[in-house]
Amino acid sequence: MTPPDDTPPKRASNLIFLCVANSARSQIAEALARVSAPEGWEIFSAGSNPRLMHPLAVEVMSEMDIDISDHRSKSLDDVPLDDADVVVTLCAEEVCPAIPSGTDHIQWQLLDPVTQGDTVRHQFDAFRATRDDLKTRIDKFWKERG
Repeated sequence: MTPPDDTPPKRASNLIFLCVANSARSQIAEALARVSAPEGWEIFSAGSNPRLMHPLAVEVMSEMDIDISDHRSKSLDDVPLDDADVVVTLCAEEVCPAIPSGTDHIQWQLLDPVTQGDTVRHQFDAFRATRDDLKTRIDKFWKERG
């Protein structure tokens, strides 16, 4: 008979993406990270001033067969920020949310695709470029940390 294992179960590692509105960049990053995360990771996103999900974020993710149509923008209070193992801030032109001291913080400065381009076509291009940039960065993150 095997003796009982008294070691507590390993806690999942938390990865949180933050930006201001949680309507585009951080939502895209959360979705990409969730579909590629190694076992044992929990993925979240939030914003310091949440707004409605941007429809172009939903559209460019659907091009990759990732459905985020049921996602909603979340505030910092909606995610386990104090338990975060890694926080990735995605702000470039605005002030990013503050993160708890001692947290592993990575800063990926990405322009908000919502503010890029004056036509829908240009905005689509900006959202696609943001998505593709985030996919590359997240793939590299998992290779280094996963």
